Amino acid sequence: MNENHIEFGTTRRHEAIRDVMRGGEVRSQAELRELLRRRGIVVAQPTLSRDLRALGLAKTPRGYVVPDAIVQFAPTATRDANLKRVIRTFVVSVQAASSLVVVRTPPAGAHPVARALDEADSPDVLGTIAGDDTVFVATPGERAARAVARRLTAVLEKRGGEAGG
Repeated sequence: MNENHIEFGTTRRHEAIRDVMRGGEVRSQAELRELLRRRGIVVAQPTLSRDLRALGLAKTPRGYVVPDAIVQFAPTATRDANLKRVIRTFVVSVQAASSLVVVRTPPAGAHPVARALDEADSPDVLGTIAGDDTVFVATPGERAARAVARRLTAVLEKRGGEAGG
């Protein structure tokens, strides 16, 4: 074996892949393999493909991106429009409860709502938990919960109207 190359275990290889990805755009697996090789890490294509799946990296028109970057790939206006569409399609009711907002949907409707809320990247939405027909939206406090509930309710009230607002 070439002494410039080091055998890497899965964990160390995953760390190296994440590090390479933080360094900029990677357009293909071949490019990623070459960038890893320059760091002394030789990896077979099937192994690299499994690594990319395990790390949750996604292929976009601009190349591979880390999960946190996927949301930023879509323009803010697109994410906002998607949130409004999803709310109008799935949300039945919205209620603030302390620092949470409880969003009710029909069965199987909670996941798309939670995802759209997470992707919208609102500073008042710390995160979501989706069940089958309920989403818990965590906010920084009661005031933020009331504000989020008002915004979601305003979108609901425009369900039959224009897509603006």
